[in-house]
Amino acid sequence: MRHAVPALAGASCVFGFAPFYAWPVPIVALAALFAVWERTNTPRAAALDGFLFGLGYFLGGVSWVYVSMHDFGSMPAILAALATLLFCAYLALFPALAGWAARRYAARSPASILLMSAAAYTACEWLRGWLFTGFPWITLGNSQVPSSPLAGFAPLAGAYGVTLATALAAALVAAAARPFATRGARLRVLGAVAAVLVAGGALRFVDWGAPAGAAVRVALLQGNVAQEIKWREETRTKTLVDYRRMIFDANARVVVLPETALPAFFDEIPADYMASIRDHAAATGKDILMGIVERESRPGGSDYYNSLARITGERQAYRKRHLVPFGEFIPPGFKFVLAVLHIPLSDFASGGKGQPPLDAGGTSFGVAICYEDIFGEEVIDQLPRAQALVNVSNDAWFGNSLAAEQHLQSSQMRALETSRWMVRATNTGATAAIDEKGRVVSSLVPFTEGTLVADITPRKGQTPYVLFGNLLALVVTAALAGIAWRIR
Repeated sequence: MRHAVPALAGASCVFGFAPFYAWPVPIVALAALFAVWERTNTPRAAALDGFLFGLGYFLGGVSWVYVSMHDFGSMPAILAALATLLFCAYLALFPALAGWAARRYAARSPASILLMSAAAYTACEWLRGWLFTGFPWITLGNSQVPSSPLAGFAPLAGAYGVTLATALAAALVAAAARPFATRGARLRVLGAVAAVLVAGGALRFVDWGAPAGAAVRVALLQGNVAQEIKWREETRTKTLVDYRRMIFDANARVVVLPETALPAFFDEIPADYMASIRDHAAATGKDILMGIVERESRPGGSDYYNSLARITGERQAYRKRHLVPFGEFIPPGFKFVLAVLHIPLSDFASGGKGQPPLDAGGTSFGVAICYEDIFGEEVIDQLPRAQALVNVSNDAWFGNSLAAEQHLQSSQMRALETSRWMVRATNTGATAAIDEKGRVVSSLVPFTEGTLVADITPRKGQTPYVLFGNLLALVVTAALAGIAWRIR
């Protein structure tokens, strides 16, 4: 029964994330985990409890990967289920490592163990977002965006800073709930919890940037092309015609199409089709950002790029730099996966670092394609020059699951970290406009064809997170670990 507590606590965390947004739940769940760690006798036992917490956390939060592998990757159901379980088990190793470190390096006192638990959990979550190209999906800090007072730490120290604040609040809650704590001790600890919440809430009122010009009207197109027919030859013409109609009908200065909106290589799109769009754009003053697949010849073959291109005026293009393992590239030694996982275009090349923002409608847009916007330090590479952020995605790969809403919440975190508007154009959802406070201002109904028109405000300035990235969160985490280690 004791082992059920961390597993259930981990599974409950899914309710802290979109579409539920119940931000207190992860604090309480993490407090339960930390209380279990405090009562364990060995680092090995704490690691097991951390693993069980992580298994519940990720099976509840990211088991939608089964949909992409089975429904759209044609992997047999048993293999897809096994692969999903193994993937979640891998992710669960990070909270397991946190539990081991919390008991291995803390002094023999409850305060030391609880503080070390908060520091270790944060450090291992950062490690999860970096190791083997990283997978920072449902980072704990995201659960606090946009409504929790703790979200106020995002412009200061990013998502991992919010994770640290959440973990610290959880450690204090666990301390207050100790059976033998005196009434005075409980009041002092609860006062510390309140102080953390008040500090975060106060930071939410700080304006970390300023308007950089007049509002720009942006149209975000959602074609709602089913993934299972997207690349079929008989579907291509209808998709081209529908998107051209949506471009022509859009009443906006900037028009954004989703990731790989047109199901063809850019050089295969009929010349007269592109000419008609450019002529329309020139006549109406529109700038069009189009999600496309580019290819370039090289000796011995071709390189393929997942791109967002401005096809009007002087052509610009951003090429995706952070590719999805097994979805957009196959890691060395795993070519055998292609025998059971049939995903088109799984051999993309990276666009590389240092790419400039795209200019459209008199505004400079920092670009993230697909899940690139879950990597905060990569998004800020284009700042402070970027006056707004744009994400184009195709979350149809994950069906009608939690993935699209969770992805939207990551975009909300990026907007809050950078004090920039974020607009998202997706194939099936979640297409949305997010303000600089991380709030969804408007959105389209998922799995419908439509155009979302939003007036966004270009912004300038740098948040501390833009200046320092994850450094501040990591320094404070290390300092907290040092304090915990010194407590006797």
